[in-house]
Amino acid sequence: MDTALDRGPAASARTPVPPGPGVVPAAATSTANHETSFLEPIERVFATLRRMAADYAQLAVMDVRRASIQLAWLVGAGILVAVLVVTAWLALVVAVAVALLGRGMSWPAVLGVAAALNVIGAVGVLWRVKGVFQHAPFAATLRQLKSKPVEGEKEP
Repeated sequence: MDTALDRGPAASARTPVPPGPGVVPAAATSTANHETSFLEPIERVFATLRRMAADYAQLAVMDVRRASIQLAWLVGAGILVAVLVVTAWLALVVAVAVALLGRGMSWPAVLGVAAALNVIGAVGVLWRVKGVFQHAPFAATLRQLKSKPVEGEKEP
């Protein structure tokens, strides 16, 4: 850092330049203590960039945390529901198959009805699960990183 002591006795012997018209002169002590380096603006830019990177990292961490909690709930609930639903579903399909066989329906027709019931059940589950992720993972991070289009440009 460049200070008055580093410049030697010749620099301190100079007389200050008088201020122009309409300018209130600063105190002599404030000019002597307010020596700044030419690197100070660059250091401030790097400090600002460091803070901005830390803010983006914190935002990403919070998004990852929310997404991982959503995933954990989804997996846990999925395992529990799968065990319970599979046993109930198998019992229902077997009950329908036995009832259809008791009424004289052929084996291929009974298996076709069972397959149709399975497809209808799968479509119902997919329709119900699509609402689990109302917010896309990393939505806040993507929104912050996405730049606004320049005037006249179309948004991608």
